[in-house]
Amino acid sequence: MIGAIILAAGEGKRMLSDRAKVLVEVAGRPMIDSVLEAANALEPNKIAIVVGNRMEQVIAHLRTQRVVFCVQLEQRGTADAVKSAAAPFEGFDGEIFVLCGDTPFIRAETLKGLLEYHHSLGAAATVLTAIHDDPKEYGRILRDADGEFLSIVEFADADESIRAIKEVNGGIYVFDSKALWPALEKIGTANAQGEFYLTDIFEILIRENKKVAAIPAENPLETAGINRYEQIEEYERIFSAKQQD
Repeated sequence: MIGAIILAAGEGKRMLSDRAKVLVEVAGRPMIDSVLEAANALEPNKIAIVVGNRMEQVIAHLRTQRVVFCVQLEQRGTADAVKSAAAPFEGFDGEIFVLCGDTPFIRAETLKGLLEYHHSLGAAATVLTAIHDDPKEYGRILRDADGEFLSIVEFADADESIRAIKEVNGGIYVFDSKALWPALEKIGTANAQGEFYLTDIFEILIRENKKVAAIPAENPLETAGINRYEQIEEYERIFSAKQQD
């Protein structure tokens, strides 16, 4: 069985818009429509949309879609957002994708490749990463000397040596549902932001001797979230050029 949780509760302050962030149009359509299309290509048994900020707009926009809505009342971090979607997946046995509603360039083929890689390793959790020349303030991927994935360190918690790493968290994950929900309960807020980081789940699973993995996207733009209006034209141009290569 396949499930998907799409995070769409963000406030999007930097967009300076009266619209919900995920409804801002990129490449001619609302961002969440592109993410939902990629998720639907997996033929999932269930899709949950986590809403919060301007939720009435998102619900109205997606009211004809085969999805369930879950509310994150307070913005307390990505792990808390995923926990908000626990109820629809009670008794669910399979893989659950966690996607961001503001990553409009993610492709179905990439999600399918992520799932195949996850299955091939028998992993409890797998993250899609990206390699950037300028990794900005994304969380960094730590690997050991053999290239094996170790952890994700958020930018705010990283020292200069970690910030020099160019492989970053793409914010797109697939989890074994039996591993996901118990591990979420063990995540705390001992970090610079005082939030429940979903990324902490990887270290928790490693401590439980469960397999975790990370694989880079072929096109790093697929994992890029849109946070400002000025990014839209730039990202559309880069993505169009990549498609023509």
